[in-house]
Amino acid sequence: MGDGVREIKKVLVANRGEIALRIIRACHDLGILAVAVYSEADRNSLHVRHADEAYLIGPPPSKDSYLRVDKLLEVAQKSGADAVHPGYGFLAENAAFAQACLEAGLIFVGPSPSAIRAMGDKVQAKKLAQAAGVPLVPGVQEELSGPAEAVRIAAQFGYPVLLKAAAGGGGKGMRVVRAEAEMEAAFGAATREAQASFANGAVYIEKLLEHVKHVEIQIMADNYGNVIYLGERECSLQRRHQKLLEEAPSQALDETMRREMGAVAVAAAKQAGYVNAGTIEFLVTPEKKFFFIEMNTRLQVEHPVTEMVTGFDIVTEQLRIAMGYPLSITQEQVRLQGHSIECRVTAEDPFNNFLPSIGTVTRAIAPTGPGVRLDSAVYDGYEVSLYYDPMIAKLITWGEDRPQAIQRMRRALDEYKLVGINTTIPFHQQLLGSQAFLSGDFYTDSLETDPALKPDPSAHHDQATLAAIVAALAESRRQPGATRGNGNDSPTQPQTERSAWKEVARREVLRRG
Repeated sequence: MGDGVREIKKVLVANRGEIALRIIRACHDLGILAVAVYSEADRNSLHVRHADEAYLIGPPPSKDSYLRVDKLLEVAQKSGADAVHPGYGFLAENAAFAQACLEAGLIFVGPSPSAIRAMGDKVQAKKLAQAAGVPLVPGVQEELSGPAEAVRIAAQFGYPVLLKAAAGGGGKGMRVVRAEAEMEAAFGAATREAQASFANGAVYIEKLLEHVKHVEIQIMADNYGNVIYLGERECSLQRRHQKLLEEAPSQALDETMRREMGAVAVAAAKQAGYVNAGTIEFLVTPEKKFFFIEMNTRLQVEHPVTEMVTGFDIVTEQLRIAMGYPLSITQEQVRLQGHSIECRVTAEDPFNNFLPSIGTVTRAIAPTGPGVRLDSAVYDGYEVSLYYDPMIAKLITWGEDRPQAIQRMRRALDEYKLVGINTTIPFHQQLLGSQAFLSGDFYTDSLETDPALKPDPSAHHDQATLAAIVAALAESRRQPGATRGNGNDSPTQPQTERSAWKEVARREVLRRG
């Protein structure tokens, strides 16, 4: 139960990039001061500029800066912050960090350390979900002792099976096993990767469900036992278990199924004694059966699509709940309006096996117009660093229905220009024009198995040419007299200006030959 209200005056944002900027804006909407932290690589970042105060916490590597609990707490004390918002990634699902914040007298804007601990361990989370009556994927939720035990269990429900790390996520410590002969090697690889990624080599086993949708339910819970769900998000378009595009609502659900999944998500949150924002993730089969995967005990990357269709500010509500206020709306007041799509824009070359693209964004042209939202920290001169996640922006659109949201996303992608680096923008353009996406006939494995959804190099060349033209045009405009004919102009001769666009395009075509 709640212990009353404790007003927050200043929040330390323990993150970087677009999500730090998103949290800072929510703080300012509530009249709360925001404190930024930054590594040496992020000195000129937008979240540093927009914060009320900013503190250097170390060199570029995350382990020496954004993951340093001691430095974050030191900044909190020095700045006089009374709360910490972890965002997502980094320390957002670290129970020890949440506990350290509480012990330092700070409000942690998120769930309790015990809830993070319980739901962060996938084996424990599945036990809690099962106790709440949530359907689980067939499997054994106990830590496996070795490959021999995995083989014995796999024989009970048949191949293919999935070995999964008990801690962490993002596809780390996960291996598909399609035959008994593959088990020993897969088990060794899964445990080593789990140990390296999460300092916990424990893995468990479950049946691999193929040709399924990945659908998640957003929940909000306060300190007074109130829990609501804010509809669902479709997250099936993934590459190596990393989401590329999300939308809300999901075409896989009807209203009856939405209510059923929402009810079990709420039950799971209550079973865990959960408070603040969280997400319950499910797999949905073509037969409309759904199974619990895991719970994310933090704000999700894809939260904007839920905000767009509900009109509900999730980050602001996180702060209100952390202060001790009850939920601002009831379940009956939640209304889904229209459709929203989010494209994750990453600094990668999708036509070269998604190779990271490091460098300077020499020109950033943001899309605007009705139904368009851009969550980004990119600007002219922005440096894409090799030290952090390649996601640099999230482009979101809203429409009265799915076709309008798609059309607006197409327009927004056409308008969006990030010159100087490779990005996934052209791949998103390809996806939105594919028959699989337009029909909704895609699943969690579609990007790996459907040839029509493989990156098309022809789209890359078109975008590369355009980017080169834009960059060259920008450079030509910086040169004095660059568009003033042949340089031999005189007051007595008329000046014939040539089209800079045509000239640059002509040179580019000749260069590519």
